[in-house]
Amino acid sequence: MDLLQNEKRYLSQLLEAVQRCSYFLYESSSKLEWPLSGESLWHRRKDAELFETLAAINERFAKLQDTLASTMRHSALLMSENTDNFLKILVYFEKRGVVPSVELWQQGRMARNMAAHDYETDYSLIAEHFNVLSELTPMLLVTAGHLGEICKNELKLNAEPGDFNDEFASLLRSVELSDK
Repeated sequence: MDLLQNEKRYLSQLLEAVQRCSYFLYESSSKLEWPLSGESLWHRRKDAELFETLAAINERFAKLQDTLASTMRHSALLMSENTDNFLKILVYFEKRGVVPSVELWQQGRMARNMAAHDYETDYSLIAEHFNVLSELTPMLLVTAGHLGEICKNELKLNAEPGDFNDEFASLLRSVELSDK
């Protein structure tokens, strides 16, 4: 089988994964009223449904950012860009308008990493963490949309098999409307 076709098929699968991750992060985030407060989390400290939703948001935020990073790296490779350093990839996609800014991406990465390694018990700090994720989520979703557009326009690739195309387009419209 043709190696280039394999690489393109893999990128199409990554685009589908980005759409799926975006959809589930958006749906989990939509279950809550933002911003959260430490006091409200403390009062609901034994609410398993709330904390399962928060855990899902943590996981889905991290998964989306990781999947976007893999998709950016792979699409840059297919565009014959330098992929030996992820910072160079971020700068390239910032210039192309995919990532709003390298700094915002890095803030998201720091928030994601803190969630993976901190086991906080102060409800105000827990609320602050999730509020940061909530504030950064639209950046990830818009990045996902812009990356999909570049892959479609320049590489002639779409998400495969496209099971989340409609939901993804709908959530992007919602995010864009809320930014206005």
